[in-house]
Amino acid sequence: MTALIQYASLHASPWKNGGGSTTEIAVAPAGASFDEFDWRISLATIAASGPFSVFPGIDRTLTLVEGAGVVLDVGNERRVALSEREPVVAFPGETAVSATIEGITTDFNVMTRRARCSHQLERREVRDFSTLERRSELTVLFLAEGESLTVASGRERVAMVRYDALVLDREDVWTLEAGQATVFIVDIIPNEEE
Repeated sequence: MTALIQYASLHASPWKNGGGSTTEIAVAPAGASFDEFDWRISLATIAASGPFSVFPGIDRTLTLVEGAGVVLDVGNERRVALSEREPVVAFPGETAVSATIEGITTDFNVMTRRARCSHQLERREVRDFSTLERRSELTVLFLAEGESLTVASGRERVAMVRYDALVLDREDVWTLEAGQATVFIVDIIPNEEE
């Protein structure tokens, strides 16, 4: 059975530095702290410029959902303007990252513990119908833009509204239906046992 995570049921936690807040969407194992999670998906609201928290051993992907954008200084190596034109950036969690904003932004954040798993994020535009074929054991679908999305398999049909997430079960093929929507498809890939 799939698991629908309704955004309306989630709560934002303010950052210690006062620069924003985070709404945890899903984490594994359930209830895991920052030091214990295998993977974590969240929405972050960045309300002030400043440094990101450092997460050693974690790989991160950040995707702009709403707002004018944010400029990220990633270590001493590169500067990335996260915007509608370039909405996705990936970086190691142990790298010092500082954000400069012109206005409040909302960003979708995927983190995986490198020693245990990895992730892939696809940003997809849905107009009318789209087919999603599973690529990993665990897939999380997030409705980033659009009023509603219907996700259907041969066994079930689930209705989503903006910022809802759906943890898909082991069905191989899903149909996504929306007049117009932007979805993020996150595949979590466990490391192979050695």
